[in-house]
Amino acid sequence: MTASTSAPAGRTPLARRRALRAPAASRSNALPAGAWWLWALGLATAASRTTNPLLLGLLVGVAGYVVAARRTDAPWARSYGAFIRIGLFVVAVRLVFSVFLGSPIPGTHTVFTLPEVPLPDWAKGVRLGGRVTAEQLVFALYDGAKLATLLICIGAANSLANPARLLKSLPGALYEAGVAVVVAMTFAPNMVADVMRLRTARRLRGRPTGGIKAVLQIGLPVLEGALERSVAVAASMDARGYGRTAQVPPAVRRTTNVLTLGGLLGVCAGTYGLLAAQGAVYGVPVLIAGLVAALAGLRLGGARSVRTRYRPDRWGVRAWLVAGSGVVVAVAMIWAGGAYGEALHPGVVPLTAPVLPLWPAAAVLIGLLPAVVAPVPPPVGTPANAAPVGAAPVGAAPVGAAPVGAAPVGAPNSKEIQ
Repeated sequence: MTASTSAPAGRTPLARRRALRAPAASRSNALPAGAWWLWALGLATAASRTTNPLLLGLLVGVAGYVVAARRTDAPWARSYGAFIRIGLFVVAVRLVFSVFLGSPIPGTHTVFTLPEVPLPDWAKGVRLGGRVTAEQLVFALYDGAKLATLLICIGAANSLANPARLLKSLPGALYEAGVAVVVAMTFAPNMVADVMRLRTARRLRGRPTGGIKAVLQIGLPVLEGALERSVAVAASMDARGYGRTAQVPPAVRRTTNVLTLGGLLGVCAGTYGLLAAQGAVYGVPVLIAGLVAALAGLRLGGARSVRTRYRPDRWGVRAWLVAGSGVVVAVAMIWAGGAYGEALHPGVVPLTAPVLPLWPAAAVLIGLLPAVVAPVPPPVGTPANAAPVGAAPVGAAPVGAAPVGAAPVGAPNSKEIQ
């Protein structure tokens, strides 16, 4: 009697759902750092196109949710909170400047009046103190919130992207500058990690962690430790041969410099045109021309590099989805600047309550895509080499095998040799 089995024609719905689910993060499937930076720069570009506090708060919420869902336990992943505090500090400074130095925004709703300091004739147009209106405070709040959102979006990229992996993605022509940039980028995360470590140590010893005296006692070791780590990174890179170049003809070197410098200037001018309200017409062609020239220069400059890449980052489907989500948010917000101009820039004279435009808000929510498609990191506090539940520990010998370091059967004992 024979039993017949039939294979399923296709995958079951459960198998399809598992295939669409984000995998666990590992060294092999980690997203390139450039994908996270493109996503964050897309959110920052969207933030630069609006002063609506509702949209800015939505951008901050999107960035914060992705960071909370996909950041690791690495030292640079802890810098996001510092960027949030810096953003709040920027808003406070902008309000203080508006109160004491005045504002060109006219207003009729007086909040309070400060004693005005008389200034000489050569300082016309500048005042210290005087009448403070609600309109100027709201305008300063909107302006400071936009700058704070830009900083928080950049902080999200710093928390999610590995600086060392970003260095691997740089072309050979920018490798020397890339080493300096990576050293500079590792300075801030290391400084944040040192602050947390020293505050924890002082708290365990029963010493105060707040106040001017505590800040002075923590500040010098923090700066010294972060600088030493950054210099150690630079020294280790130099010891491994980073920055070594090959001999190229002078004509090729000059052509490379002209194309690279001109292309980067074109990229800066085109980016400024896209961010400015009046330069959206010429911004795109200038940006494209600058990118073409810069890529040609970088291609020629790559001939100077004699290094090889170990485990180069590969841009898979998930990396393109993460980077593309940020680009879509930026493009949608630039488009919304013409269709929803009043909603993106709420007026302050007269004072009006900001409204949340539906389509720009929906476009901002596309930035949540990395929280779904990016590989899931292990929980914070879990060792990187932790074995799955039920699996043998890392490095454990198979069943029936001798322990590591044990002498084989029949081998003489060390005491017998003596």
